[in-house]
Amino acid sequence: MAQIFPKWTNNLPLIISFIGVVVAICVVGSIWYFASPWYTDVGYQPSQPVEYSHKVHAGDLGIDCRYCHNYVETSQHANIPPTQTCMNCHTIVNANSEKMLPVLESWATNQPIEWIRVHKLPDYAYFDHSAHLDAGVGCFSCHGNVTKMEKITQVQPLSMSWCLACHRDPAEHIRPHEEITNMSWIASSTQRERAQKIIDEKNISPPTNCSGCHR
Repeated sequence: MAQIFPKWTNNLPLIISFIGVVVAICVVGSIWYFASPWYTDVGYQPSQPVEYSHKVHAGDLGIDCRYCHNYVETSQHANIPPTQTCMNCHTIVNANSEKMLPVLESWATNQPIEWIRVHKLPDYAYFDHSAHLDAGVGCFSCHGNVTKMEKITQVQPLSMSWCLACHRDPAEHIRPHEEITNMSWIASSTQRERAQKIIDEKNISPPTNCSGCHR
């Protein structure tokens, strides 16, 4: 009796299984990457109501982060500076610039500028800026080099796995307290030894259990 199907069809189950595995890996890999904060959040750069340049203020002029975000060392939140902070300088500096119009309007009407938040954590995640700065974690670790940013851009995913990686091994991000806002600070070859000394002195023990960040 003649064969109905050619001989090569004997390998169809193996071929279909192989294609199925490849497709499954591609689907899982695509979801893992394209649905992750590395793809959805990193690079987020909204247009703000005021053309404020961190490059000019923090970079070229060398204004310390804590001049504007003046609660960051004592509060859970890194506060957005009020219009008064802007006007401390801009009553004189570039007071007639067209870019200053939203600031001047806010100052005249006593209505806050509606800045757009860039770095967002879910409401169920607890994060304390003051605790991290006190431990010696520099602004650069989470926010990148803002002294080179015309517009603030999210450069880290701020995901749970990313946070846990630091909590499990914080030495890479620990620096002397006087350097926490220095965006040009470069770790030396003895970084781990120096960081470990700070960790021991301050008894730093970042939580890795759920209740550490989900309260």
